[in-house]
Amino acid sequence: MVRTMLSAAALMIVCVSAQADALHLNPSQRATATGMATFGSTSIPFGYYEYCQRYAERCSRPAEGRTITLTRDRWAQVVDINNLVNATVAPKTDMEIFGKEERWEYPVDAGDCEDYALQKRKLLNELGFPLGALLMTVGRDADGGGHAVLTVVTDAGDFVLDNMEERVLLWRDAELTYLKRQSGENPNVWVSLVSG
Repeated sequence: MVRTMLSAAALMIVCVSAQADALHLNPSQRATATGMATFGSTSIPFGYYEYCQRYAERCSRPAEGRTITLTRDRWAQVVDINNLVNATVAPKTDMEIFGKEERWEYPVDAGDCEDYALQKRKLLNELGFPLGALLMTVGRDADGGGHAVLTVVTDAGDFVLDNMEERVLLWRDAELTYLKRQSGENPNVWVSLVSG
């Protein structure tokens, strides 16, 4: 019993310190929240807009649910897909691949951050995760550069799948500044993650 309490206390200290690091980047978000707060609709990222112009059938699919129940099997699937895509896609910029600054695509063998996130979203959706729980999310990385990740919305919180991080992290434990993400109700509507 004492050992369990000490382990829980140690875990809490680690989690609190991780949260403190990430939360200073997201002052609009509550420190105790397991899910990110949204603040109304906002503009669609240009890369996503162009993606939907090229692939209207992909963007016309309904959300089919806004959250998943996080079971042990579902967690294993999330971790496995994150690891698979991170291990099999080589990091390259859109300029290196396509000769232009911004192009969202499923990666063949190389891609940049949004391509990793799109591929993870596709594979998880094929495993039965609803699109409304698989949200493309954009913001800034620890160095201030533009960055995209996939957020998986679960009953245990919002988890981030990032090509720059091998672990799947609760949103507030990732060293990211979140700006906007897809709406869980309609993947073609984007919502702000910043108040005001």
